[in-house]
Amino acid sequence: MALADSARGLPNGGGVSPAAGGGAAGSGAAAAAAAGGWSSFPEIVELNVGGQVYVTRRCTVVSVRDSLLWRMFSQQQPSELPRDSKGRFFLDRDGFLFRYILDYLRDLQLVLPEHFPERSRLQREAEYFQLPDLARRLAQARAAAAARPAALQRDGSLCADEPPPPPVLGYLEAESLEGAAASAPSPTASRSPSGGPLLTPSQSLDGAGGRRSGYITIGYRGSYTIGREAQADAKFRRVARITVCGKTALAKEVFGETLNESRDPDRPPERYTARYYLKFNFLEQAFDRLSEAGFRMAACSSTGTCAFAPEQGGPADDKIWTSYTEYVFCRD
Repeated sequence: MALADSARGLPNGGGVSPAAGGGAAGSGAAAAAAAGGWSSFPEIVELNVGGQVYVTRRCTVVSVRDSLLWRMFSQQQPSELPRDSKGRFFLDRDGFLFRYILDYLRDLQLVLPEHFPERSRLQREAEYFQLPDLARRLAQARAAAAARPAALQRDGSLCADEPPPPPVLGYLEAESLEGAAASAPSPTASRSPSGGPLLTPSQSLDGAGGRRSGYITIGYRGSYTIGREAQADAKFRRVARITVCGKTALAKEVFGETLNESRDPDRPPERYTARYYLKFNFLEQAFDRLSEAGFRMAACSSTGTCAFAPEQGGPADDKIWTSYTEYVFCRD
């Protein structure tokens, strides 16, 4: 609905809020907002989606009519929407996948990175935000990837659209089905620093279980406070986060759904990453998973620092010890 020239440039588009203008004015404002001609929302909106902050124009989030975001930012008032402690509009969804939702809303085009492994989850987000065209495109892309012959996929099955369901092998399961083709020597294979042949991705599987050899490093930071009574008065703090470093395919094989990939979601299977971490905080649980997958500990190291508690706002006689520890696991 077009506004008169005298109304343009005024706060809220020259409209009258329901609280200030009574029922008639309020119903007129609501009708105008429904038509897209008036809004009490700012032109630039800040969104907190699952802890990730996005800043965009209101016209972007309402670009697809009848979607969830269109109804939120055109059919409702700002006071009706949940906000975080800093006043941003809050959405309890996957904050890292929302960037693809926002990209789609900008130009209605679907552009995903190569080796994108989260199509099924992104399709679920598209369905939640009621974007049927995006959900349909993602479903078609998944169907096309599933129908693609395994021989045409780069690195065997490692670049398939979705990792197969359990067992634990995940990305590697289909590769073991290639039989002799997976163990054929590569003419471009080089040699390792120790003098032995450097295995290519299709060769680095052992013959018994079809498992890939390699290294995974587990790291964590911990801290504890010791007072006058030494160990008797020690106050230990639980491990805040367990990090995982190594090849993407290996990490996903070992830890599966317990692996948080949100800090590095688009990493191809044959690349390395140092940005994964686990969804649990128990080192023994991580060790059990590595042991069940055939890994053994090869080395470990730890560093520590000490600070007096008053510097951290604690008692004068207490000392705060902080340590960082890494465990290196390998599978031959």
